[in-house]
Amino acid sequence: MNDQDNYVALFAALSHDLRLAVFRLLMSAGPSGLPAGDVAKALDVPPSTLSSHLAQMSQAGLLRSTRRRQQILYAVDVEGTRRLITYLTEDCCGGRPEICGYGTPALQTRAAATCKEKETSDE
Repeated sequence: MNDQDNYVALFAALSHDLRLAVFRLLMSAGPSGLPAGDVAKALDVPPSTLSSHLAQMSQAGLLRSTRRRQQILYAVDVEGTRRLITYLTEDCCGGRPEICGYGTPALQTRAAATCKEKETSDE
């Protein structure tokens, strides 16, 4: 699977009303996440219905799961989410997303290096 396919899978994982609600709920829960049962109760869906959606989101890289005794906790995969946002914004403003307020320091560093390379090549 190439990068483009990976991003298509990420967007597909979010393109369902229940999965988007799960993502937003888990984003608000923070890094510790929530037990699957609590997610089902909060969104008023049967656990059996939720299970396949959680699996799809985990497989796409949007969620991570950990086991705590009898419970499986789900939380937003911050790195997967960051990759998605970076993919959407990295080419903003001709590859200088910091102009619009996007980008991580790493991206800003890369953009600065690109600008410096362009300046050097123009000399």
